[in-house]
This record gives sequence, structure tokens and C-alpha cells, in this order.
Amino acid sequence: MKGVDRLRCRAGGVLAGLAACVAMACAAPSAPLPESPELNRLGSLAEIFYARVSNRRFNSISTFHDPALREFFHSSEAFADYYADLADALALASFEYNRPDSVAVEGFEPDGSGRFQVRVRFQGENNKPLRFWRTSLVRVDQWELVGGRWWIVPGKL
Repeated sequence: MKGVDRLRCRAGGVLAGLAACVAMACAAPSAPLPESPELNRLGSLAEIFYARVSNRRFNSISTFHDPALREFFHSSEAFADYYADLADALALASFEYNRPDSVAVEGFEPDGSGRFQVRVRFQGENNKPLRFWRTSLVRVDQWELVGGRWWIVPGKL
């Protein structure tokens, strides 16, 4: 019986360690950011932008030409790069009709270069056959403050 008890003790220790790692991974990625008008405005703008993205098909020309989405980018080229990357990511994540039905901002974190990383979770119906569960995608978008205005900075394609 001693060997079995020792094995149970090790298994319990491994499970406790795994639970601690999971709890740390699920915790907030950084300390709360200091309050400032610029950060409050970033939070408001991020909520507005991602609300506009929700329930929109990203393989549609009407979504691509929507001026309400384009106003968050420096240029039409920056918007096109972001749009192409997001549309591809949604397709790879198997979103039905390439459309997220809910988008939630999960957090903000400075990246040290004057930009902020905004962590966003997209959720929607799964387009794979016989998959009744939902699908999701977590992205980290870059936002930067230039000339008193927040802009989304697309990643490199």
C-alpha cells in the first residue's frame, strides 16, 4: 500500500501544480494601468470599434467599404492590411459566414514603445460540419496615440 499512497501523493502534487499554473495563466497579464484621460479614451474607442466589428461578415465587400470601420486607421492601406489579416484569421478559426457574433475586449497592456496591445476575443458559430459548439479567436491588436488620436496599427502581412 505504501507505493500506491506515494503515487497518489505525487499525482496530487502534480495536479496542484497544474492548477496553480492554470490559475496564473488565467490571471490578468499585468498590473492595472494608471488612470488617465488618454487611456480612458482608448478603452472607449476600442469598445466602439469592436462593437462595430461584431455581427459583420468579413468576406463581404460592404464590410470592406464601411467608412465607420476605416476611421480607426491612418490610411486606407493600413485598413486593408488589418482587414485582410482579420478576415483570414476568422476563416482559419472556422467562423460561420466569416462573422463573429460577439466581440469582447479582454485587456490593455503597454508594449514599451508607446503603443498599447489590446487583447480581444471574437466568438461565433462554427462552420465545420457536425460541429455544434461555438468557435473563438483571441487577437492582440496594436493601438498607438499619435497627435492626440488613437489609431489601430496593423501587423505585417
